[in-house]
Amino acid sequence: QVQLVESGGGLVQTGGSLRLSCTAAGVGFDYHATGWFRQAPGKEREAVSSMSSNTGREYYLESVKGRFIVSRNNAKKMVYLQMNNLSPEDTAVYYCAALDERLHDYNSLNDFSLNAIRSWGQGTQVTVSS
Repeated sequence: QVQLVESGGGLVQTGGSLRLSCTAAGVGFDYHATGWFRQAPGKEREAVSSMSSNTGREYYLESVKGRFIVSRNNAKKMVYLQMNNLSPEDTAVYYCAALDERLHDYNSLNDFSLNAIRSWGQGTQVTVSS
């Protein structure tokens, strides 16, 4: 089981940037796809971006393509989300998540799903002011 702790959220103006970090602990990080979900008030939690531990392939929600970049450092057991050109629509609690690729098919962002993920961070608030 992989344990996750996020950091880096905060308040930023429209057009600004933030970098979220996620520290992983436990066994099996190298076998887990990692990425980020977000949940805005009154809305369902949605996958924003994920990255395969095997191929390094990245997947993005359509609305963040070209603005967000997911990355990971296996040696440090870290996951990152660089968010650029932020808008008020990006305001949400952001959650780091990990999916065991040994147990689940993972070929798209849709496969990085709420039902399949067993490792979650506690969430970090991102607020974008207009």
